[in-house]
Amino acid sequence: MIFILNLLWFVLGGWLAGLLWILAGCIMALTIVGIPWARSCFMIARYSFWPYGYDIVSRDKYYGREDIGTGTLGTIGNVIWFVLAGWWLALSHISLAIGLACSIIGIPFAWAHVKLAIASLFPVGKTVVPIEDVQLLPGTHVAAK
Repeated sequence: MIFILNLLWFVLGGWLAGLLWILAGCIMALTIVGIPWARSCFMIARYSFWPYGYDIVSRDKYYGREDIGTGTLGTIGNVIWFVLAGWWLALSHISLAIGLACSIIGIPFAWAHVKLAIASLFPVGKTVVPIEDVQLLPGTHVAAK
């Protein structure tokens, strides 16, 4: 089912979302100052191409230790990102999610856009991981089958 959802997502616009995030990452990398945001853009681009079966989590929660992107500098970077680009990217993903949620078929795609909107607000210090790894993180409850 994950493969089918990813394939439908990709064909129905996921490729465009991913390419736009790659473009944003290239623009950020060209500025040199924007390299930390470029890394985040490329990470979100990968997630934008194939969002199903993956989730975005904080790197310090996933690796069990802080790094430069999860500490104070990461917070400052996220605030700058939010002011310059994050809010309008999130707004565009939310707008797409509302449009997709109007149909029953579009609800899974709307949810993916909501997750992308959240990721686009504060991407520094995050990483994309398989869903199986998220379920193994401390504090994550997995319902019994």
